[in-house]
Amino acid sequence: MISTKKLLKIARKWRRVAAMSRKRITFPKVGGHKELQLADRGHCAVYTVDQKRFVFPIQYLNNCVIQELLRLSEKEFGLPRDGPITLPCDAAFMDYIVSMIQRHINAEIEKALILSIATNTCSSAYSLQHSQTVQQLLVCSH
Repeated sequence: MISTKKLLKIARKWRRVAAMSRKRITFPKVGGHKELQLADRGHCAVYTVDQKRFVFPIQYLNNCVIQELLRLSEKEFGLPRDGPITLPCDAAFMDYIVSMIQRHINAEIEKALILSIATNTCSSAYSLQHSQTVQQLLVCSH
């Protein structure tokens, strides 16, 4: 698990990079126009590799699974200078992660998700198969 100090250090680093470019989370629209899209106060906006935007409360940044996705994003894509943070997974997997966080999953399932993220690509097919396994774990854990 990442310490609070380390998390704050990463957040400050990303804030500095964003401030240098004078742009915040921008993404090209279908028509080719760039429109500034800011997340609400107390929220964080990220994109998946299939370009779907996710906005979630900053408290989610304390979740181990989100932290691992951010670490992998930094390794794979680097820190964005004038664009959004892109997570190395698709929208279906991110929907699954968000739903698990909202359900307050236990530490064992978080560890399993982190292991699956580290060893596999975050694809829809994999997340569907994995969701069935995790749901079985949830039933067994109650």
